[in-house]
This record gives sequence, structure tokens and C-alpha cells, in this order.
Amino acid sequence: MADHYYSGDPDVARDEREIQAILRGKAFRFRADAGVFSKKGIDFGTRLLIETAELPETGEILDLGCGYGPVGIACAFFAPACRVTMVDVNRRALELAERNAGINGVKDRVEVLESDGLQAVRQRRFAGILTNPPIRTGKKTVYRLFRECRDQLEPGGSLWVVIRKQQGGASAKKELETLFPEVGIVEKKKGFWILRSRKESGD
Repeated sequence: MADHYYSGDPDVARDEREIQAILRGKAFRFRADAGVFSKKGIDFGTRLLIETAELPETGEILDLGCGYGPVGIACAFFAPACRVTMVDVNRRALELAERNAGINGVKDRVEVLESDGLQAVRQRRFAGILTNPPIRTGKKTVYRLFRECRDQLEPGGSLWVVIRKQQGGASAKKELETLFPEVGIVEKKKGFWILRSRKESGD
């Protein structure tokens, strides 16, 4: 189990590399390293989340558990009128995310913060939240993150989650249905689900 992904300071030797990826038809470059999630290339689930999520035209977007930043950086590029915040507990990942925002020309539209869940952004409200949740930390942690997202979405805002069907997709959907009035599977591909949960407009 790659517990070091979810620690503040990964206790593994550095092995930095460059990753190139086409996301929504646009070429991006990222620096990745040992001790961060998906260091060899953008994983299929994250890619599917980026390709599928409908981004708000204005407002704030949160990339929860940003790793080295592909989701938040893509959001900043494809939703240029939005402000994007990227949060993670992993300081090595955060350092890379900050650098990658600069490499891809969106540093002026993103903020990178160390945060356990949404603790560092408690006073903020988001039009959209995107996450590839840390399933290996267990349902208790993942479901806490779902609740925090519900509480900090703007009325009418959406939470986008990518999850493997075989790693708890059905139970995650059921949990989200206790928190949101509208939950749907927007995409299914190669065993991954993209779940969209929308907050009521009057909440």
C-alpha cells in the first residue's frame, strides 16, 4: 500500500521526472516524483475525471487531493474566469503542483495549499469540487471528505468524484445520496465511474 502518498513528508528517495499529457486536446507538461500519486504518468481515473467534468464558467473550483496538479491545472486552463485552489496533505506533491502551475502558464489563477481535507479553506465556498479520493485511507476518511465538500459547495454547485466500481463505487454513490439531492453516474469506462453530486440551489 502506498501510504506515503497520504503523508505530509513522504519517506522515499526522490526520483523526479517529466510527464507529458494531452488533456481535452491540449498538451500539458508536469514534473512528478517518487512519493506522489501516479508518478509515472497521469492515471486513467484522473484523466477520465478531467475529460468528463463540466466546469463552472465563473466562481471558485477546488481540486481536493491535488497531487502534482493535473486536475487543478487543467481546470485553470479550461475555465479561465474561475479561481482554482489545489489542496493536499503531501508537501512534496504541493511543491510540484506549484511548479507545474508555472510550467503550464496558469500560476496567476491557482492557489496551492497544504490541507487535510478542506480544513485550510473552511471559510470558502466553491462552485465546483473535483476529487480522485484517497480510497486506500478507508471509507471513514473518504466519507468525511464527501461531507466537507457538501458543506462547502455553493448552492447549485457540483462535486465530481472518480472511483473504481470495484473499490467501492456503489457504496460511495449510496453515501453521496444521503448528502445530496441529485447524484448520478455521468460516465463509466474501464471499471471507473464518474459521479456527479449537485447541491440544491437553495442550500
